Amino acid sequence: MNRYDVLIVGAGHGGAQAAIALRQNRFEGSIVLIGDEPELPYERPPLSKEYLAGDKVFERLLIRPAAFWEERSVTMLTGRTVVAVDPAARSVTTADGARIGYAALIWAAGGKARRIACDGHDLTGVHTVRTRADVDAMIAELPEVRDVAVIGGGYIGLEAAAVLAKLDRKVTVLEAQDRVLARVAGEPLSRFFEAEHRAHGVTIRTGVQVSGIEGDDRVSGVRLADGEVVPAQMAIVGIGIEPAVAPLLAAGASGGNGVLVDGQCRTSLPDIYAIGDCALHANAHAGDRMIRLESVQNANDQATVAAKTICGLEAGYDAVPWFWSNQYDLKLQTVGISAGYDTAVVRGDPATRSFSVIYLAAGRVIALDCVNAVKDYVQGRKLVAEGRAIDPAALADASVPLKDLSA
Repeated sequence: MNRYDVLIVGAGHGGAQAAIALRQNRFEGSIVLIGDEPELPYERPPLSKEYLAGDKVFERLLIRPAAFWEERSVTMLTGRTVVAVDPAARSVTTADGARIGYAALIWAAGGKARRIACDGHDLTGVHTVRTRADVDAMIAELPEVRDVAVIGGGYIGLEAAAVLAKLDRKVTVLEAQDRVLARVAGEPLSRFFEAEHRAHGVTIRTGVQVSGIEGDDRVSGVRLADGEVVPAQMAIVGIGIEPAVAPLLAAGASGGNGVLVDGQCRTSLPDIYAIGDCALHANAHAGDRMIRLESVQNANDQATVAAKTICGLEAGYDAVPWFWSNQYDLKLQTVGISAGYDTAVVRGDPATRSFSVIYLAAGRVIALDCVNAVKDYVQGRKLVAEGRAIDPAALADASVPLKDLSA
């Protein structure tokens, strides 16, 4: 059995950053990174944007070239899936039966795209957007596709819809809630993006339930609860992810919807850390509620905290969350977590396609959604970080820079 000083499970943003941060903090022990995809670590956000659109080749998505990992003595085991963890023996077992030992384990396995639970979910032409292979399969089928049904009006679904609309496909977005982005944003932002997509020829259907996917071998349509069938030769399912933590939970780690970690990203198991999409943690910017954050920022920052802790350095996770989404020529930048807000202030005119929505809870700024409004995003970070109490009327006055309100 090969044994390493640090074993990292998951070759996404978090796993890659953990290896990088260990070396940056002068860790001299052996490091192995295990990923279940055949590729070296790569950026996932462009998959539903530039990569699907054909604007970026895969090589430009690599987080670092192969030579980088070799120069830093990071062993890469690609195309391997960890199926079991033995905390007592300090080892993991892969799907092919190999056992690999560790002194410290960083679990950065992320999650798997949630599959829709209905008849026809496994038909050819039904896709999720999580890996390079997912998007490659979509690209290969596109020449034979005229109608696309996107199930789920979250960011992944809307980003894919925007790209496919630009590729002259007839796109229909099917969302169960009464508006798109209902789980992550306020109504002003939802209505703005609904209007933008409709202006680009996308059909937005809200408050609809999918009861099945029609077709013989290949999808031909999506059946709604009322019996209507939406024509589609391709269906894209964007209904979230399921955290990949089963081996850790089976080994006795505390958790459920993710694996529970403390401020240093330590799980309840000795010398096992968890970071990124699968890490359930108390977040100061969510009122100390236990949440999972599915973002590059969270994966990278938690990776750095875990690496520093392993190196014996003082570290704690308290980063201000941030996210982004590109749709058409719109750049949405979000800082903070809007869940739990009681007031949403629109700053600027959405008709100009440059505005912000500022969220407050009990009078304090907790988050901003900024559409083509980089200055608001940059200057609003301080308001969120400090939880500033600002008069909503002052926030709504776009003629006054947010930095002046934080003085």
